[in-house]
Amino acid sequence: MGLVIYEIKHVFTAFLDIFLDALPFMLLGVLLSTVVENFIPEAFIRRMTPRHPLGGILFACVLGIMFPLCECGMIPFVRRLMRKGMPVYIAVIFILVGPILNPIVFASTFMAFRGAPSMAYSRMGLTFGVALIVGLLLTRFLKGNPLRHPIENEANTLHHHGGSSPGHHADHIHAHDHGHSHDHNHDHHHGHNHNNHHEHEHHHDHHHGHNHSHDGGRVMIMFSHGTTELFEMSKYLMLGAFLTALIQTFVAQDSLSAIGQGPFISHVFMMGFAYLLSLCSTTDAFVAASFAKSFSPGSLLAFLVFGPMIDVKSTLMMLSIFKARFVLTLSIVVAVTVLTGSLLFMHFFLA
Repeated sequence: MGLVIYEIKHVFTAFLDIFLDALPFMLLGVLLSTVVENFIPEAFIRRMTPRHPLGGILFACVLGIMFPLCECGMIPFVRRLMRKGMPVYIAVIFILVGPILNPIVFASTFMAFRGAPSMAYSRMGLTFGVALIVGLLLTRFLKGNPLRHPIENEANTLHHHGGSSPGHHADHIHAHDHGHSHDHNHDHHHGHNHNNHHEHEHHHDHHHGHNHSHDGGRVMIMFSHGTTELFEMSKYLMLGAFLTALIQTFVAQDSLSAIGQGPFISHVFMMGFAYLLSLCSTTDAFVAASFAKSFSPGSLLAFLVFGPMIDVKSTLMMLSIFKARFVLTLSIVVAVTVLTGSLLFMHFFLA
C-alpha cells in the first residue's frame, strides 16, 4: 500500500514538473499568436514569405531563430501565421525545427555537453538537414489539404463581410474629386467651404470616438483569442504531461545501459525514449548528457533531434489542427530522416 501511494505521489509530482515547465512556453506562444493575429498584417506575411521552396525552408529556420519557442507554444503561434497566409509546408517545417534552431537551445546543449561541443553543432546541423529533406518532400508530394479544419485568412474574411480595400477607397476618392466642377463662382465656392468646415468638425469628433471604441474592442478580441487558445492547447499539454509522468515513474533507467551501445538499436531506442518522455527542448540536453556513459553519441543526437520534433505532446497538439493521416506520415518521414542522419553524423562527426 505504501509503495502504491509513493508511486502515485511520484506520478503527480512528475506531472506538475512537466506541466509547470512547459506552461510558460505555451503562454509565450499564445501571447505571440495574439500579437500576430491583431498587429501583423496579412500582406506583410505574404510579402516576407519566399515563393521558392528552398527559400521557404530557410525562412522557416530563420523564424525559429527569431521566435525561440518550445514545441508547447508552437501550435497556437503557427496557426495564427497560417491565418495570415503562410503556406502549410513552411508552417510544418517551423513546427519541427523551431524548438531546436534557436539560441536558447544551442546554449543549453553547449552547456550540457561542455566536454563535447561537437554535439551542439551536430544537433543544429542535423536539424537543418531534416528541415531541408522534409521541406522538399512536402513541396513535392503534398497535394491535398492536410488541415483538420479549413483556415480562412483575413483577406477572404474581409471580402466575405463586404469590406472595401484601400485601393477601392482611393479610386472612390479619385472619382469624387474629378466630379467637382471647376466653373463655380467665388461666392458659391466660399459657402461650400464653410459648410464643409462644419461637416469636417462633426466628422472629426465622430472619428475620435470610433477609434476609442475600436481600441477597446481590439483588447477584448485579443483577450478572447488568447483564452480560447490557452484552454484548447492546455488540455493536450495536460494529457501529454500525464502520459510522460507515467513513463518516467514506471520505466527503470538501470536497464537502459544494456542496449545503449548497440550500433542501430540504441538510436531507435533513444528516439522512442525521447518520444515518450516529451521533454522540453530547452532542458532535454541535460537529460541526454546524463546517459552519456551508457549510450553512444549518435544515439544521444537522435534523442536530441527527434524528441523536440515529434513527441507525445507535439503529436497531440498537431492532431488538433492537422489530419491524423498527415501527422502519421510526417512522423514516419521525420523518424526515418533523423535515424539515417544520426547514423551518418555518428560515423563522420561524432566518432
